[in-house]
Amino acid sequence: MLGNGELLVRLALAALLGSVIGAERERLLWAAGLRTHMLVAVGACLFMVVSAFGFADIRTASHVILDPSRVAAQVVSGIGFLGAGSILLRGEVVKGLTTAASLWTVAAIGLAVGGGLYIAAMAATAIILGILAGIKPLEEYFRDRATRCCLLVRADHGALTVDILDRVLGGYARRIARYVAVAGEEPGQDEISIHLSGIPRGAVEGLVTSLRALPGIHGVDRT
Repeated sequence: MLGNGELLVRLALAALLGSVIGAERERLLWAAGLRTHMLVAVGACLFMVVSAFGFADIRTASHVILDPSRVAAQVVSGIGFLGAGSILLRGEVVKGLTTAASLWTVAAIGLAVGGGLYIAAMAATAIILGILAGIKPLEEYFRDRATRCCLLVRADHGALTVDILDRVLGGYARRIARYVAVAGEEPGQDEISIHLSGIPRGAVEGLVTSLRALPGIHGVDRT
């Protein structure tokens, strides 16, 4: 049976390791921040302790078959509701996936501490913190290489259909977020707005040049 001193050490260590991860999320002003991560870690740790030691008095009884590991196993799936609550859809961008993943991993840290795997828990905390804080600049670098833009095209009626646009854009055709064609100020002309997302900055000028080279195109402006 686990002693009271060891129990307090495990709960306190789980809270400490959870706070390290939560502080990084709190710095970015996410709703699931310091307190949430600490609570998840401590709760998962307590579930693990209950799972490992809470049924010791009845497991030796005759005609009683228990699988205490089921309690800890449910933490893995049960933590999903917190993760889902931190994921938001803002326009075309999904926010909160990293925070949801951090909650999930903090639960694993709590389980590890509850099971007495201190080295594994502390190593995981260091690795997770390195991923959250250290990899972010690299992630932002790749994100900055892509941009969102809107192309305003003035063309003869029917000169720029969706099929023609797909051929011009090639592999970037799937980056079309919106295509709107309205009657232009000049008779027989259309004004087409093409909204693109996730296009590399260096590729936008090439697309503009390709569109301007099409027959029936009178102008292409980038906004």
